Amino acid sequence: MAIAEQVHSPELNPDRILLNSTRRHFFRQCGVGVGAMALRALLAADAAQAAASPVVDPGSPLSPRVSSFRPRARQVIFLFMAGAPSQLELFEDKPRLQELSGQKPPQSLLSGRRFAFLKGTETLLGTSRRFRRHGGCGMSLSELLPHHRRIVDDVCWLRGMTTDVFNHGPAKLFMNTGFQAHGRPSMGAWVTYGLGSSSDNLPGFVVLQSGPRGPRGGAALWHSGFLPTSFQGVPFRAKGDPILHLKSPEGISRQRERDFYSTLSELNRSRLGEIGDPEILTRINAYEMAFRMQTSAPEMMDLTGETAATLAAYGAEPGVPSFAANCLQARRLVERGVRFVQLYHTNWDSHGGPGETLAGDFEKVCREVDQASAALVLDLKQRGLLNDTLVVWGGEFGRTPMGEVRQSVGRDHHIDAFTMWLAGGGVKAGVIHGETDELGFGVVDGKVHVHDLHATMLHLLGFDHELLTYRFQGRDYRLTDVHGQVVQAILTETQLALSRPTQFRFGGPPG
Repeated sequence: MAIAEQVHSPELNPDRILLNSTRRHFFRQCGVGVGAMALRALLAADAAQAAASPVVDPGSPLSPRVSSFRPRARQVIFLFMAGAPSQLELFEDKPRLQELSGQKPPQSLLSGRRFAFLKGTETLLGTSRRFRRHGGCGMSLSELLPHHRRIVDDVCWLRGMTTDVFNHGPAKLFMNTGFQAHGRPSMGAWVTYGLGSSSDNLPGFVVLQSGPRGPRGGAALWHSGFLPTSFQGVPFRAKGDPILHLKSPEGISRQRERDFYSTLSELNRSRLGEIGDPEILTRINAYEMAFRMQTSAPEMMDLTGETAATLAAYGAEPGVPSFAANCLQARRLVERGVRFVQLYHTNWDSHGGPGETLAGDFEKVCREVDQASAALVLDLKQRGLLNDTLVVWGGEFGRTPMGEVRQSVGRDHHIDAFTMWLAGGGVKAGVIHGETDELGFGVVDGKVHVHDLHATMLHLLGFDHELLTYRFQGRDYRLTDVHGQVVQAILTETQLALSRPTQFRFGGPPG
């Protein structure tokens, strides 16, 4: 049939199709049948997923990657106050609570609520701490945080934080992984999965610990979960070798060790070719990183090169493990391109038992973190690093306005209202976001759930939290699970502009 005949053929005439076809034929021929529509939806979802998910180089999983839109923050320092500091002793001046101290709380506040240890007979508890307002923002701070007064207008205060989980271990998991049970990737693992790292000779995600013991939840707090283990946090020891067995064995030269790792890499790659297990790539990269870290890690941990003024500002002493030394190490790590640094400091638990009193024990832990936390923000700012470094300070939940009677009177776990602060990386400075009721029991304005915090942090790093996913067991998982809203009110105008679509996307060239 000639082309002209095809065009004018009655069988191919659109009018004849519309007039003579049944509705069923119409949908089938136009490609909008149920099956066709389902297929196209699946293909579109796959295409969107392919466009949104990071393209990770299997040979170098921590190589730098660009995010879906231009980020403001490029690295994160999370100062985690393990054990949950009492916002009512530090950040929340509540005259009404002081007035009603010793009285029973309104039953309406307790109805349907669950607490970790309270029995329902407790009374309201005011604080003995003196508060004053500071800075242009008028933030109320207690006498226990004198150094924080210097940064009140450099940080964003989140006084309406809430969470879902009221026991320490699960709550720490929830704050760090978005889920209260083991097995999910930590926040740092998600960030390094999405962005890789700018450091060639240090891990992309480093963990530093201080205090009398490690945090409840342990290594699961910085684990990679179902993500490749290249993205999990690497704990650095505060004294001695940063990582055990990092030094070369006695009598082994650097070149001989290099030859050993090269041979081992060839054997591992041969095995990888046979079975295709991606964890073999992790092993290869781990050996290579360990070899490079033999020189980089000891140099990074050595504080003797810092000026006396810097050491004094943090309250750090070379060779002496402390939260202050870890804060200084955190600055040094982000200077060297490490993507995510997390500091855990214990013990903030304040039930009133031995070692957990709201008097001496609480004062001690405040002294341990106050100066260094403020010094870190000011040091980053002075060096021009705060613009693209997001600093986060806070614990897993807050503390109740009711007292808990043990050896002395303390406070129980509280999930309905607590305070955290953020600094740098596209967050407004000198802003108080959120407000609690007159007793500090619940949030009345500016509520920020843990999922919202995670969504906002990822947004500042250039990610749509709904699109940064990883397929596992047939489901696309994300840090925020199926929840989370970006807290737009705390973003700078620059960050709002940068978050508009640009040429940046997952899978592009390193930037």
